[in-house]
Amino acid sequence: MKQLLERLGVEVRATAGGLPSTYWYLWTGTLVNRLGSFVVPFLALYLTRERGFRVEEAGLVVSLHGAGGVLAGLVGGTMADRVGRRTTLLAGLWLGSVAMLSLGFARATWHICISAFMLGLLGELYRPAVSAALADVVRPEDRARAYGLLYWVVNVGFSIALPMAGLASRFGFLALFVADACTTFLYGLIVWWKVPETRPAHASRREESSPRPHSLAPFMDEVFLSFALPIVLTSLIFAQSGVTLPMDLTSNGMSTATFGLVMGVNGVLVVLLQPFAGRTLGGMRRASVLAWASALTGLGFGLHVLGANAGLAALAVAVWTLGEVAQAPVASAVVADLAPADQRGTYQGAYYMLWALSACLAPTLGSWVLGHYGARALWGGCLAVGLFAASWHLSIASARRRRMDTLRLTRSEVSAALD
Repeated sequence: MKQLLERLGVEVRATAGGLPSTYWYLWTGTLVNRLGSFVVPFLALYLTRERGFRVEEAGLVVSLHGAGGVLAGLVGGTMADRVGRRTTLLAGLWLGSVAMLSLGFARATWHICISAFMLGLLGELYRPAVSAALADVVRPEDRARAYGLLYWVVNVGFSIALPMAGLASRFGFLALFVADACTTFLYGLIVWWKVPETRPAHASRREESSPRPHSLAPFMDEVFLSFALPIVLTSLIFAQSGVTLPMDLTSNGMSTATFGLVMGVNGVLVVLLQPFAGRTLGGMRRASVLAWASALTGLGFGLHVLGANAGLAALAVAVWTLGEVAQAPVASAVVADLAPADQRGTYQGAYYMLWALSACLAPTLGSWVLGHYGARALWGGCLAVGLFAASWHLSIASARRRRMDTLRLTRSEVSAALD
């Protein structure tokens, strides 16, 4: 284990080489923010235990939060392109911290519902701006590893935040809301202090002269839409990890504590493997990587049909984690290449919307399949959907390859990565 950790440290330093200082301030702010991500994972528990909500009422509030997150992708991406990355980051982070406090102090049902929606909208507003800023400042050939390292620190912070949240909850749930709001506000201070506006000046001039309502631009792009479908399908599978997976495994005899340990495999593997992923996958065609990611995600969740045995469940989690590690950086880099410089925020916002939309749909869809047709149908369906998404990635590769070849003739910011 000591040698593995030493090797991990060497690989992180190697992966981090050559990235600009603005990236590192965003990376640091993301870590600070994720270290305080206490509330959302415990929101349903807070509502049922502290506020006396019924399970279905708590589910509605969580769905309102998710709906706000879907809208945040559209609004945040548009703002990042129209008013700038820095302004969008500051507005999202500081207003998001206010929304967090509003939810923490809310007592009336209407106040809780509105605050949850606004937290989803304002609290997630910054995400497209971060991704767009990263594409602005990082060299095209370094984007995949930069996105990978950012995804890695998100998981590091989140894996630390969960046990910290359990300890902090002993002081009352309000302490979680206040701490979460403080770390979000601190991220905003880091941006205000050290992160300049990164939107390219020529992109700003083009945007001002263009009449196109570029909030809808990604949805008018056939190549992006064809890329979006398998991403949505894969994320629908992945979202079952927080909804139907605990329902199925615990109903079949697995204790909550054991389920926590099984799910811990995901966090540990992401932390250990993500720094190695960039170099390992760098020589592969991106369509192949995305296809493998979807297939492994489907296969991993399909293996949950084997039941609630802790060892088999941990194996299944390990398999779908490999899919997660492969997809995250590569998909973001594809979006960055497809987006014109003046529409990077909009495209990244549309990509974030795919995940947020899946997070909204997955609980209802997965629970309906589990309730009406049983676990075998659910996990078998996940396998089938994953394999279909993998084949779709391969089938659209040639069209995206032609688009990338065309873009490279006129845009120097498109990477040389193979599709």
